[in-house]
Formats: sequence, structure tokens, C-alpha cells
Amino acid sequence: MLSKTDNQPNFFDEYVYGRLIPKEHILVQIREKIDFSFVEEETRDLYRIDFGRPAYPAEVMFRILFLEYYYNHSDVDIAQRCKHDILYRYFVGLRIEDATPDDTSLVVFRKRLGAERFERIFDVLVKRCQEAGLLKERMKVIDASKVIADTGIVSLVNLMRHGRRKILRGLQKQNGKRFREIIKAGYYTKKKEYKDVGAEELKREVEISKAFISEMGPEINKYSKDVRDNLEALKKVVSGEKEDRITSFSDTDARFGKTSKEKEGGFCGYKVHISEDESEIVTSVDLLKGNENEGSHLKELLEKDESKGIKSDAVTADAKYDSGDNYQEIESRGMKPYLAFNPGSRRKWPGFKYRREQDAVECPCGKMSTGKVKQERGHLFCFSKKDCRPCPRIGECLKAGEDRARVFVRGEHIHSQEKPYLAAMLVRKMIERKFAEAKKWHKFSRTRYRGQWRGKIQALMTFFVINIKRIVRLFKKKRLRQAWEALSFT
Repeated sequence: MLSKTDNQPNFFDEYVYGRLIPKEHILVQIREKIDFSFVEEETRDLYRIDFGRPAYPAEVMFRILFLEYYYNHSDVDIAQRCKHDILYRYFVGLRIEDATPDDTSLVVFRKRLGAERFERIFDVLVKRCQEAGLLKERMKVIDASKVIADTGIVSLVNLMRHGRRKILRGLQKQNGKRFREIIKAGYYTKKKEYKDVGAEELKREVEISKAFISEMGPEINKYSKDVRDNLEALKKVVSGEKEDRITSFSDTDARFGKTSKEKEGGFCGYKVHISEDESEIVTSVDLLKGNENEGSHLKELLEKDESKGIKSDAVTADAKYDSGDNYQEIESRGMKPYLAFNPGSRRKWPGFKYRREQDAVECPCGKMSTGKVKQERGHLFCFSKKDCRPCPRIGECLKAGEDRARVFVRGEHIHSQEKPYLAAMLVRKMIERKFAEAKKWHKFSRTRYRGQWRGKIQALMTFFVINIKRIVRLFKKKRLRQAWEALSFT
């Protein structure tokens, strides 16, 4: 049943809190200046007004989760701290004599709201920052960073065995008789292989899993959703599908991915995808699977910002976003694209340099191109045969059958030497600090929970906390004190 936060102070609370709470503490500043009552407005429809036991107010529960992500507590730890920590009780809005929620209540609250409702709460904060004039809305920075999944990486044999065990455990809860029949058929394998297995053992395990899928198949519509989903995942593993193959039945949404082929190997997990205003306030958050290319999801973040009424003059991002579709998407929304240059599969010309003053390309021997031809997305600069044929480096620059160098230079690369582009590349680097803060101080290098929707809640809450910290820092600047007062809604 719905219950409201009681903000009416009593004499005893004022006496205790007034003498024990440090007024300069950041939690005190947040409580006194930022009104979280919008949380109750956004969650009102999730509770019955006239039925059931009175629940803890949604604002109180959300404030507890805020502390959990701010100080990297677990559900159990934060429930215990709220019992005896005076500062925590003051921030959450509990009286001295009030009972505190247990860790199970926090789990139920997260599940009740779901990722969609947490995103709505995050959006309200961003919208109010915009109304208070905290957003500059000049340059939008977009990037993604890897997040390791809370699961182990197992061999293919152990993965198939784990899948069958998990499906059977789900079946046991639903149909004990059918479970016992399948157990007798020998599909339940508890043993784990810790050494590399041969091709014959792998082939035998695949055949067992195929037979298991056939045995379960005829009655698939009678099973629960979890059993059906795990059965479909097992089919992908057995079929040998590599593009979207799961890595663990503990977290069937996690995928293998790579962030940089040159610097590091693969990882198993997700990618947190964010949009940040030049004021260093994160405006939109999404969580992608590890095998997804963030460059193809630029449109989603732009749409999220647009739905909140956030506008920008330009967008900057790294080379992963350097594609014709993204340039067109950004320009169609009235913004200028400043994307890092990605040569892609084009032929490389080491030592050749574009000279903006002459609008020509200079070769390693100091010769300049003599002409250019306009092509899609750029220009083809041509050198003279007279310069190339007698050149001692002709074997290094030209392939067999070529008589002169023809160097393609993209239009974006030409503009990359202009001041606005160079300034945008400097602004782009600030988003790396945001990822570093999330991972170092809020433990977001790894997911707390399993499943994409739970991981997204962690992402939203982490950047909600980071945004609040940024707002406090902005408040300390004298010129933004008035904006802070507008944000407090008091």
C-alpha cells in the first residue's frame, strides 16, 4: 500500500540531528538543497492506495539506494548502516525511532520499478538541471566503455552441461514427474571439466545436448519463460553460432566483445553507452551487450536527449562513430559532427601529409600533388608521373602496375585541421574522466547483478549519483548559486 514520506520534524529528532550531524557534509548539502519528492510522483502508480500493508515511502527507498551506490555498499551493508548510522538516517529521512527496510525490501523495490522507471527518474533530474540552466547545451560528447559481467567464463563442454542443469532445475519446480523422467535418461551431468577435452568428448557432449533439446521440444509451450529462454540459448550454443552466442547461463545477456584490437583482448560483459553535456552532466544512459558496436547506436542516445528537450550545437565522439550514417543523423538534427577520423579499410599512405595552406598532399620526398578529383566523402589527390617514376621510393609507395600515387583524403580529415575540430577533440576527452570516476569510486568496472535490465539499473543509479556530485561542485561556483536555488524547488 502507498505511503508518503513524513517530513514533519519532532523535538527529539531536531535535538539529536542538530548536535550530531556535520553541517558541511556533502550528504547534508544534498538533502537540504535537492528535493527528491519527484521519486514518489514517478512511482505512485506502482502502489495500491487502499490495499495491503503500508510500504516504506518510495523516496526513502530511493535515498537508501542512492547511498548504496554512492558508498559502494551491498544491500545487506546499507540496510545495517541505516540502522545505526545517524548521518545515513538523517539523509534517508528516517526518524530516530523508525524501523529501517531490510535488504530484501531493497531487492523488491528495484524489481518493482524496473529499468524503465529508474530511467524516468534519471530523466527528471536531467530535465530539472536543464531548467535550472546547469546545462551548456553547446557540445554533446558520446562514448561507451566496457563493463565486465558478474559471471565466470567456462569451456564449451561445461557451458552445455550448465545449461542442461539450469533448465532441469526450472523444470523441477514446475513438473517434478517430468523432471525425474529426464534425469533417468542421463541428461543431468554434475561433473565439471577443468582440463581441455578432446574433439570426441566435445562431439559427444553436443550429441547429448541435441538429444536433450529434442526430448524437451514437444512440450516447450508448457514450460515457464525462464525454461524456454534457457532452452533457446542452449540451441544457439549447440548450433555453433558464434556471432550472438551466450557466454554463461548465469547471465544469458552478457556477450564477448572488444574495445580496442590493438591494446587489449576481449572481455565478457556489457558496454555502458552515455551522452554527456559540456557541463559534465550525463544526460542519457544505455547499456549494450558486449558484442554490440556502439557506433551503430548513436541514434538512440540522440533520440533520448531529444525527448528530454536537450539541444546542442555539435556532437563529438571517437573513431567508432565515424560513419556516413552517423554524419547524416547528426546533421539532420541541426548539429555539427566532430567525429575522430577512422581510415577504415582505405589504403594507408604512411608519410603522406595533407597541407591545408596549399590544399594539396605532400609525399615523404617533399613532392606536392598536382591535382585533385572530387569523390564521395572526399577528394582523390594525384601526383605527377614525372615526379613518381624517377623517385627512389617508388617501390615503397606504388603497387605493381601503378605509375603514380593517388591519395584519397576524406573531407572530415581535411576539416580536422581547423580550430573548431581541434577544440571539439579536446572536449571529447572529458568523457573519459566520467568513466574513470564511475569505475574507480563507484565500482562500475563490473556489474553487481546478472541480466541486462539489472545492469542498466546499476548504470542509471551510478550516473545519477555522479550527476548529483557534479551539481554540488557547480553550486560551489558563485555564478551558479542562483541556479542551485532553482534546482532545490523549495
